[in-house]
Amino acid sequence: MKDEILNLLKKEAKISDEIDDADINDFADLIEEIGKNETNHIKSSEISKDLNTRYIGKNLYIYNEVSSTNTIAQFLSQNGIGNGSVVVAEKQTAGRGRSGKSWESPLGGVWLSVILTPDVDYSKIPLITLATGVAVAKALERIGVENPEIKWPNDIMINGKKVCGILTEGVTNFNSIKNVIIGVGIDANLSIEDFPKELQAKTTSLEIELERKINENLLIKIFLEELEQTIELFNSEAYEEILMEWRKRSYTIGKIVEVKKPHKKPYDGYAIGISKEGALIVEKSDGSLEKVISGECIIKN
Repeated sequence: MKDEILNLLKKEAKISDEIDDADINDFADLIEEIGKNETNHIKSSEISKDLNTRYIGKNLYIYNEVSSTNTIAQFLSQNGIGNGSVVVAEKQTAGRGRSGKSWESPLGGVWLSVILTPDVDYSKIPLITLATGVAVAKALERIGVENPEIKWPNDIMINGKKVCGILTEGVTNFNSIKNVIIGVGIDANLSIEDFPKELQAKTTSLEIELERKINENLLIKIFLEELEQTIELFNSEAYEEILMEWRKRSYTIGKIVEVKKPHKKPYDGYAIGISKEGALIVEKSDGSLEKVISGECIIKN
Protein backbone atom coordinates (compact mmCIF):
# COMPACT_ATOMS: atom_id res chain seq x y z
CA MET A 1 0.00 0.00 0.00
CA LYS A 2 2.81 2.43 0.83
CA ASP A 3 4.18 2.54 -2.71
CA GLU A 4 0.73 3.18 -4.13
CA ILE A 5 0.06 6.07 -1.75
CA LEU A 6 3.50 7.55 -2.45
CA ASN A 7 2.88 7.37 -6.20
CA LEU A 8 -0.39 9.24 -5.79
CA LEU A 9 1.29 11.95 -3.72
CA LYS A 10 4.07 12.37 -6.27
CA LYS A 11 1.70 12.55 -9.24
CA GLU A 12 -1.11 14.66 -7.82
CA ALA A 13 0.62 16.71 -5.11
CA LYS A 14 4.01 16.95 -6.83
CA ILE A 15 5.76 15.93 -3.62
CA SER A 16 9.41 14.99 -4.06
CA ASP A 17 11.08 11.63 -3.49
CA GLU A 18 12.08 12.76 0.00
CA ILE A 19 8.83 11.31 1.37
CA ASP A 20 9.87 7.73 0.58
CA ASP A 21 10.93 7.06 4.17
CA ALA A 22 8.02 8.92 5.75
CA ASP A 23 5.00 7.41 7.47
CA ILE A 24 2.27 7.52 4.83
CA ASN A 25 -0.35 8.03 7.52
CA ASP A 26 1.13 11.50 8.05
CA PHE A 27 -0.23 12.37 4.59
CA ALA A 28 -3.82 11.23 5.17
CA ASP A 29 -5.13 14.81 5.25
CA LEU A 30 -3.39 15.58 1.96
CA ILE A 31 -4.83 12.49 0.28
CA GLU A 32 -8.28 13.63 1.40
CA GLU A 33 -7.64 17.15 0.13
CA ILE A 34 -6.51 15.89 -3.28
CA GLY A 35 -9.68 13.81 -3.52
CA LYS A 36 -11.87 16.87 -3.13
CA ASN A 37 -10.80 18.18 -6.55
CA GLU A 38 -12.95 17.38 -9.58
CA THR A 39 -11.39 15.77 -12.65
CA ASN A 40 -12.12 16.44 -16.30
CA HIS A 41 -14.83 13.78 -16.46
CA ILE A 42 -15.86 12.83 -12.92
CA LYS A 43 -17.66 15.67 -11.14
CA SER A 44 -18.77 15.47 -7.51
CA SER A 45 -21.25 18.27 -8.18
CA GLU A 46 -23.02 16.19 -10.84
CA ILE A 47 -22.98 12.98 -8.79
CA SER A 48 -24.28 14.75 -5.68
CA LYS A 49 -27.03 16.66 -7.49
CA ASP A 50 -30.36 15.11 -6.39
CA LEU A 51 -28.50 12.05 -5.02
CA ASN A 52 -31.21 10.10 -3.21
CA THR A 53 -29.17 8.45 -0.45
CA ARG A 54 -28.78 9.00 3.28
CA TYR A 55 -25.08 8.21 3.59
CA ILE A 56 -23.58 6.36 0.62
CA GLY A 57 -21.87 8.87 -1.65
CA LYS A 58 -22.36 11.85 0.63
CA ASN A 59 -18.58 11.92 1.03
CA LEU A 60 -16.80 11.68 -2.35
CA TYR A 61 -13.07 11.48 -3.12
CA ILE A 62 -12.21 11.82 -6.80
CA TYR A 63 -8.75 11.27 -8.34
CA ASN A 64 -7.29 11.55 -11.83
CA GLU A 65 -5.28 8.35 -11.66
CA VAL A 66 -4.62 5.78 -8.95
CA SER A 67 -3.24 2.28 -8.92
CA SER A 68 -6.43 0.93 -7.33
CA THR A 69 -9.44 2.69 -5.81
CA ASN A 70 -9.69 -0.18 -3.31
CA THR A 71 -6.20 0.61 -2.05
CA ILE A 72 -6.98 4.32 -1.62
CA ALA A 73 -10.30 3.48 0.05
CA GLN A 74 -8.56 1.09 2.43
CA PHE A 75 -6.01 3.76 3.33
CA LEU A 76 -8.69 6.38 3.93
CA SER A 77 -10.79 3.95 5.98
CA GLN A 78 -7.80 3.38 8.26
CA ASN A 79 -7.50 7.12 8.77
CA GLY A 80 -10.98 7.97 9.94
CA ILE A 81 -12.99 8.17 6.71
CA GLY A 82 -16.39 6.79 7.53
CA ASN A 83 -19.29 4.67 6.42
CA GLY A 84 -20.58 5.31 2.90
CA SER A 85 -17.58 7.27 1.64
CA VAL A 86 -16.77 6.69 -2.04
CA VAL A 87 -13.45 6.80 -3.91
CA VAL A 88 -13.64 7.35 -7.68
CA ALA A 89 -10.84 7.51 -10.26
CA GLU A 90 -10.77 8.40 -13.93
CA LYS A 91 -8.08 5.76 -14.46
CA GLN A 92 -6.58 2.82 -12.58
CA THR A 93 -3.11 1.54 -13.43
CA ALA A 94 -3.34 -1.67 -11.41
CA GLY A 95 -6.97 -2.39 -10.62
CA ARG A 96 -7.37 -5.51 -8.49
CA GLY A 97 -9.57 -8.48 -9.19
CA ARG A 98 -10.20 -11.84 -7.62
CA SER A 99 -7.28 -14.26 -7.20
CA GLY A 100 -4.79 -11.40 -7.39
CA LYS A 101 -5.50 -10.52 -11.01
CA SER A 102 -4.74 -6.95 -12.05
CA TRP A 103 -5.45 -4.83 -15.08
CA GLU A 104 -5.34 -1.28 -16.37
CA SER A 105 -8.61 0.61 -16.24
CA PRO A 106 -8.58 3.32 -18.94
CA LEU A 107 -10.41 6.59 -19.24
CA GLY A 108 -14.07 6.00 -20.06
CA GLY A 109 -14.97 3.48 -17.39
CA VAL A 110 -16.53 3.83 -13.95
CA TRP A 111 -13.92 2.81 -11.38
CA LEU A 112 -14.93 3.27 -7.77
CA SER A 113 -14.81 1.85 -4.26
CA VAL A 114 -17.26 2.24 -1.39
CA ILE A 115 -16.28 2.12 2.29
CA LEU A 116 -18.78 0.37 4.56
CA THR A 117 -18.66 -0.37 8.28
CA PRO A 118 -21.13 -3.24 8.72
CA ASP A 119 -21.41 -4.92 12.11
CA VAL A 120 -21.21 -8.46 10.74
CA ASP A 121 -19.12 -11.59 10.78
CA TYR A 122 -16.51 -12.14 8.05
CA SER A 123 -18.64 -14.98 6.66
CA LYS A 124 -21.22 -12.43 5.47
CA ILE A 125 -18.86 -10.75 2.98
CA PRO A 126 -19.97 -13.03 0.09
CA LEU A 127 -23.52 -11.73 0.60
CA ILE A 128 -22.26 -8.15 0.33
CA THR A 129 -20.74 -9.07 -3.03
CA LEU A 130 -24.05 -10.52 -4.21
CA ALA A 131 -25.94 -7.47 -2.95
CA THR A 132 -23.56 -5.25 -4.91
CA GLY A 133 -24.17 -7.32 -8.03
CA VAL A 134 -27.91 -6.76 -7.64
CA ALA A 135 -27.31 -3.02 -7.23
CA VAL A 136 -25.19 -2.83 -10.38
CA ALA A 137 -27.75 -4.80 -12.39
CA LYS A 138 -30.59 -2.56 -11.22
CA ALA A 139 -28.56 0.54 -12.06
CA LEU A 140 -27.93 -0.77 -15.58
CA GLU A 141 -31.63 -1.49 -15.98
CA ARG A 142 -32.37 2.12 -15.05
CA ILE A 143 -30.18 3.44 -17.88
CA GLY A 144 -31.76 1.18 -20.47
CA VAL A 145 -29.88 -2.13 -20.40
CA GLU A 146 -32.22 -5.05 -21.02
CA ASN A 147 -31.68 -8.19 -18.99
CA PRO A 148 -28.28 -7.63 -17.32
CA GLU A 149 -27.26 -10.90 -15.66
CA ILE A 150 -25.03 -11.73 -12.71
CA LYS A 151 -22.35 -14.39 -13.04
CA TRP A 152 -21.44 -15.88 -9.69
CA PRO A 153 -19.89 -14.46 -7.72
CA ASN A 154 -18.86 -11.05 -8.97
CA ASP A 155 -19.39 -10.30 -12.69
CA ILE A 156 -22.21 -8.54 -14.51
CA MET A 157 -22.96 -9.79 -18.01
CA ILE A 158 -24.76 -8.35 -21.02
CA ASN A 159 -25.56 -10.73 -23.89
CA GLY A 160 -23.07 -13.24 -22.51
CA LYS A 161 -20.19 -10.76 -22.20
CA LYS A 162 -18.70 -9.21 -19.08
CA VAL A 163 -19.39 -5.51 -18.51
CA CYS A 164 -18.59 -5.15 -14.80
CA GLY A 165 -16.49 -6.75 -12.09
CA ILE A 166 -16.80 -6.49 -8.30
CA LEU A 167 -14.15 -7.03 -5.63
CA THR A 168 -15.15 -7.01 -1.95
CA GLU A 169 -12.36 -6.88 0.63
CA GLY A 170 -12.60 -6.93 4.39
CA VAL A 171 -10.34 -4.74 6.52
CA THR A 172 -9.94 -6.73 9.72
CA ASN A 173 -8.98 -5.78 13.24
CA PHE A 174 -7.84 -8.96 14.96
CA ASN A 175 -10.81 -11.33 14.41
CA SER A 176 -13.46 -8.72 13.61
CA ILE A 177 -14.26 -6.69 10.51
CA LYS A 178 -13.40 -3.02 10.84
CA ASN A 179 -14.41 -2.00 7.32
CA VAL A 180 -15.54 -3.54 4.05
CA ILE A 181 -14.29 -2.08 0.78
CA ILE A 182 -16.48 -2.71 -2.28
CA GLY A 183 -14.66 -2.17 -5.54
CA VAL A 184 -16.72 -1.83 -8.72
CA GLY A 185 -15.45 -1.45 -12.28
CA ILE A 186 -18.00 -0.82 -15.04
CA ASP A 187 -16.94 -0.68 -18.69
CA ALA A 188 -18.96 2.38 -19.66
CA ASN A 189 -17.63 4.36 -22.62
CA LEU A 190 -15.04 1.94 -23.93
CA SER A 191 -14.58 0.60 -27.46
CA ILE A 192 -13.58 -2.96 -28.21
CA GLU A 193 -10.04 -1.78 -28.98
CA ASP A 194 -9.69 -0.57 -25.38
CA PHE A 195 -9.69 -4.17 -24.14
CA PRO A 196 -6.71 -6.54 -24.35
CA LYS A 197 -6.95 -8.74 -27.43
CA GLU A 198 -7.37 -11.89 -25.36
CA LEU A 199 -10.48 -10.41 -23.70
CA GLN A 200 -12.18 -8.77 -26.68
CA ALA A 201 -14.36 -11.79 -27.52
CA LYS A 202 -15.86 -12.04 -24.04
CA THR A 203 -15.99 -8.42 -22.84
CA THR A 204 -18.25 -5.53 -23.74
CA SER A 205 -19.15 -1.99 -22.68
CA LEU A 206 -22.32 -0.03 -22.13
CA GLU A 207 -21.51 2.19 -25.10
CA ILE A 208 -21.20 -0.87 -27.35
CA GLU A 209 -24.42 -2.45 -26.10
CA LEU A 210 -26.56 0.69 -25.97
CA GLU A 211 -24.95 2.31 -29.04
CA ARG A 212 -24.60 5.64 -27.28
CA LYS A 213 -22.33 7.44 -24.86
CA ILE A 214 -23.08 7.00 -21.16
CA ASN A 215 -23.12 9.86 -18.67
CA GLU A 216 -20.61 8.44 -16.19
CA ASN A 217 -21.60 10.81 -13.38
CA LEU A 218 -25.26 9.89 -13.75
CA LEU A 219 -24.40 6.19 -13.76
CA ILE A 220 -22.39 6.58 -10.56
CA LYS A 221 -25.27 8.46 -8.91
CA ILE A 222 -27.81 5.79 -9.90
CA PHE A 223 -25.54 2.98 -8.74
CA LEU A 224 -24.97 4.59 -5.33
CA GLU A 225 -28.73 4.90 -4.87
CA GLU A 226 -29.29 1.24 -5.74
CA LEU A 227 -26.38 0.14 -3.57
CA GLU A 228 -27.74 1.88 -0.49
CA GLN A 229 -31.09 0.18 -0.96
CA THR A 230 -29.54 -3.30 -1.18
CA ILE A 231 -27.11 -2.62 1.68
CA GLU A 232 -30.03 -1.51 3.84
CA LEU A 233 -31.66 -4.88 3.11
CA PHE A 234 -28.39 -6.52 4.14
CA ASN A 235 -28.18 -4.48 7.34
CA SER A 236 -31.75 -5.48 8.25
CA GLU A 237 -30.84 -9.15 7.58
CA ALA A 238 -33.29 -9.40 4.67
CA TYR A 239 -30.87 -11.78 3.00
CA GLU A 240 -33.53 -13.82 1.22
CA GLU A 241 -34.85 -10.71 -0.52
CA ILE A 242 -31.35 -9.99 -1.85
CA LEU A 243 -30.93 -13.60 -2.95
CA MET A 244 -34.31 -13.57 -4.68
CA GLU A 245 -33.27 -10.51 -6.72
CA TRP A 246 -29.94 -12.17 -7.47
CA ARG A 247 -31.53 -15.44 -8.60
CA LYS A 248 -33.87 -13.59 -10.98
CA ARG A 249 -30.80 -12.23 -12.78
CA SER A 250 -28.49 -15.24 -12.50
CA TYR A 251 -26.27 -16.02 -15.46
CA THR A 252 -24.84 -19.08 -13.71
CA ILE A 253 -27.69 -21.19 -12.36
CA GLY A 254 -28.74 -23.92 -14.79
CA LYS A 255 -25.37 -24.13 -16.57
CA ILE A 256 -22.48 -26.58 -16.63
CA VAL A 257 -19.55 -24.90 -14.89
CA GLU A 258 -15.89 -25.58 -14.22
CA VAL A 259 -14.99 -24.82 -10.62
CA LYS A 260 -11.44 -23.79 -9.83
CA LYS A 261 -10.43 -23.53 -6.19
CA PRO A 262 -6.97 -22.67 -4.82
CA HIS A 263 -4.71 -25.70 -4.42
CA LYS A 264 -7.41 -28.11 -5.59
CA LYS A 265 -8.05 -29.96 -8.83
CA PRO A 266 -10.69 -28.24 -11.02
CA TYR A 267 -13.93 -30.10 -11.64
CA ASP A 268 -17.07 -29.73 -13.75
CA GLY A 269 -20.55 -29.65 -12.32
CA TYR A 270 -24.07 -28.38 -12.78
CA ALA A 271 -24.92 -25.12 -11.02
CA ILE A 272 -28.26 -25.78 -9.37
CA GLY A 273 -28.66 -22.80 -7.07
CA ILE A 274 -27.26 -20.51 -4.45
CA SER A 275 -27.34 -21.00 -0.69
CA LYS A 276 -28.51 -18.55 1.95
CA GLU A 277 -24.83 -17.83 2.67
CA GLY A 278 -24.20 -16.82 -0.93
CA ALA A 279 -22.37 -20.02 -1.88
CA LEU A 280 -22.88 -21.56 -5.31
CA ILE A 281 -24.44 -25.03 -5.07
CA VAL A 282 -22.93 -27.38 -7.65
CA GLU A 283 -23.97 -30.94 -8.45
CA LYS A 284 -20.84 -32.95 -9.25
CA SER A 285 -20.63 -35.79 -11.76
CA ASP A 286 -21.08 -38.38 -8.98
CA GLY A 287 -24.35 -36.76 -7.91
CA SER A 288 -22.97 -35.19 -4.75
CA LEU A 289 -23.60 -31.54 -3.94
CA GLU A 290 -20.93 -29.04 -3.02
CA LYS A 291 -21.21 -25.49 -1.75
CA VAL A 292 -18.59 -23.30 -3.40
CA ILE A 293 -17.83 -20.34 -1.15
CA SER A 294 -14.83 -18.99 -3.05
CA GLY A 295 -12.97 -19.70 -6.24
CA GLU A 296 -13.40 -19.19 -9.95
CA CYS A 297 -16.44 -20.37 -11.86
CA ILE A 298 -16.12 -20.81 -15.64
CA ILE A 299 -19.27 -21.33 -17.67
CA LYS A 300 -18.94 -24.36 -19.96
CA ASN A 301 -22.25 -24.00 -21.88
